[in-house]
Amino acid sequence: MKSRIAELRKKRKISQEELAEAVGVTRQTITSIEVEKYTASLVLAYKIARYFDMTIEEIFDFSEVEEI
Repeated sequence: MKSRIAELRKKRKISQEELAEAVGVTRQTITSIEVEKYTASLVLAYKIARYFDMTIEEIFDFSEVEEI
C-alpha cells in the first residue's frame, strides 16, 4: 500500500529512527512501509497519522484496495 510517510518525514526533517521511536516500532518497520513491503496495521496507521496530525486517509492510499 502506498503511503506519504517518506514525503512527510523529509518535509519535517524527521528520520526513520525518530518516527519509529515515536510510534513504537523499529526503523526497519518504517522502511518496509515506505517501500511497500509491509502494510501497517490499523493501530500503527493510526499512531502514524496522529504523529503527523493527519488522518489515516491523508497518509495512506487505499485506491488499490479491493472493495468487498
